Amino acid sequence: MRAAARAAHDEAEKAGTVCPLVVAVTVLTSIDQAVFGLEMGYNGAITDRVVAWARLAKEAGLDGVVASPLEIAAIREACGPGFIIITPGIRPAGTAANDQKRTLTPGEALKLGATYLVIGRPITAAPDPIKAIINILEEAGS
Repeated sequence: MRAAARAAHDEAEKAGTVCPLVVAVTVLTSIDQAVFGLEMGYNGAITDRVVAWARLAKEAGLDGVVASPLEIAAIREACGPGFIIITPGIRPAGTAANDQKRTLTPGEALKLGATYLVIGRPITAAPDPIKAIINILEEAGS
């Protein structure tokens, strides 16, 4: 992770451009505690492992992590307000979770401190994607 962060900064400097954000992925939102423990072989709670990995990412000089909305508060507490949290698994109220196991609504995720929300199928699979986006913005309080 340290080498990736360093390379991104060095190459951006050489190119005379703004450095892109460099983030690490923690645990996919389609993975629940049972899969995490039984199939992946990790002991303990997902949140504990995600926070440990987020701290490692920060120490390595990464800008943030991709993590489920259920870990936002713990990451924010451990890594501070400037650390970026990209949050998939966002499901507006009343929409199907699909394969996502660890989800919250857009408003809940923003209140907890998410920096960016990833919202896919609730928009792309909607009969009217523009209306879906408008509803999501209203629900999020934008």
